[in-house]
Amino acid sequence: MFPIQANPSGTRHIEVSESHLETIEKYGLFRHLIDSNGIVDESVLEKLRLNIRSLIASQEEDSKALLDLCIDVIYHNNMKAFGLQQLIQLYLQWLTQQEPTEENEA
Repeated sequence: MFPIQANPSGTRHIEVSESHLETIEKYGLFRHLIDSNGIVDESVLEKLRLNIRSLIASQEEDSKALLDLCIDVIYHNNMKAFGLQQLIQLYLQWLTQQEPTEENEA
């Protein structure tokens, strides 16, 4: 589990598991999410939520991983724009750690 800070003062945290990060990667949830200005605000969080809802609604297969991500992280009571920015940073850090192991397996 990876704790991310959900507010600037550091009084609220959200626990993110490796399976949550794998789900983000599998569905490419952060691709083309942030505008060219690079600012993560509430509209970006709302866009992510709408994208995930659309994915769940259009899937014919089991979407348990997406639902778990929504319940545990994206729709968490403490999730705001600051928390999403922290989640994106965690994801990018996690992604760089995953690339060397995938190259070794190939």
